[in-house]
Amino acid sequence: MQAARGTSLSDDTTTGTSRPTGGSSRIRWVLFAVALTAYAVDVVTKQLAVRRLADGDVPVLGDWFVLHLTFNPGAAFSLGTSYTVALSCLAITAVVVVLWLSRRVGSMVWGVALGLLLGGVAGNLTDRLVRDPGPMRGHVVDMFMVPNWPVFNIADICINIAAGLIVIQAIRGIALDGTRERATEQ
Repeated sequence: MQAARGTSLSDDTTTGTSRPTGGSSRIRWVLFAVALTAYAVDVVTKQLAVRRLADGDVPVLGDWFVLHLTFNPGAAFSLGTSYTVALSCLAITAVVVVLWLSRRVGSMVWGVALGLLLGGVAGNLTDRLVRDPGPMRGHVVDMFMVPNWPVFNIADICINIAAGLIVIQAIRGIALDGTRERATEQ
């Protein structure tokens, strides 16, 4: 069994799990560095989109990938457009939960996943707090358009990658704290 670089595994024979030892502060540092980077890239790309796409679309790869400015009051796929305040409250809750969970992270993959989730949720929440039509009701800036898909932004990409990493960790049986269930030997 492998552990993150700079950590080792200790076995708990009473529970049948392996748990990484050491490196927790480094994992939390990575989590917050990933979150800050994701957040900054999202905010900067949204500002650039608002400034530079106001006059119209910019084809990047023909019709396959176009920069297209839109303001979304809803969630993914423009669902829940009438529930912007509820979505803002949900995002605030998600940020608080991720911050609370960050105290227990013991796996580098979980650290990256939670960092991407925190940065993405915070990026879209910032729009909901500061953009028109007003606090908690602001519309999220989206700018990437591909065929047969809703327009999206960097925060959405981060949230989706985080979801994928979380699913992978669940399939691998690796808990947030880094423990991994092992098959009992008979």
